[in-house]
Amino acid sequence: MSRTSAMRPYPINSPQAAARLLAMVLVADGRYTMTEIRALDRLDAPARLGLSPEAMQTVIEDFCADLLVDAGGQWTDSTRMAETTRQRLIAEVQDPELQERVWHLCEAIAQADGHLADGEVDMLDTLAFSWRQVPERRD
Repeated sequence: MSRTSAMRPYPINSPQAAARLLAMVLVADGRYTMTEIRALDRLDAPARLGLSPEAMQTVIEDFCADLLVDAGGQWTDSTRMAETTRQRLIAEVQDPELQERVWHLCEAIAQADGHLADGEVDMLDTLAFSWRQVPERRD
């Protein structure tokens, strides 16, 4: 029996759909740190995606709540969600320029604490593979 995902849908290429992918990277290792949250501010990620800081926080909180429901009430990292669900969320960002912006923000957030966890690497690889591009590094 197939179960429906609790993940709320967002319009294609919406700021919320893009922000949720950042949230997926934030919790790819099962938790997020204040260093990663401060990186969102430092990078001006909400504004770069067309959101207020409060709206970005709401997207992150909603994603975590949906992830918890999808996992049957047991906290897990975002890499353990069903692959079909993960691909559906990634597919909500289709604009190539937005994809590149999201990928670079995700990379910067994942690196913010000085360590790339396996789950973060997996999410970055999944984004690049799903969008069939390997974004250029910006050093």
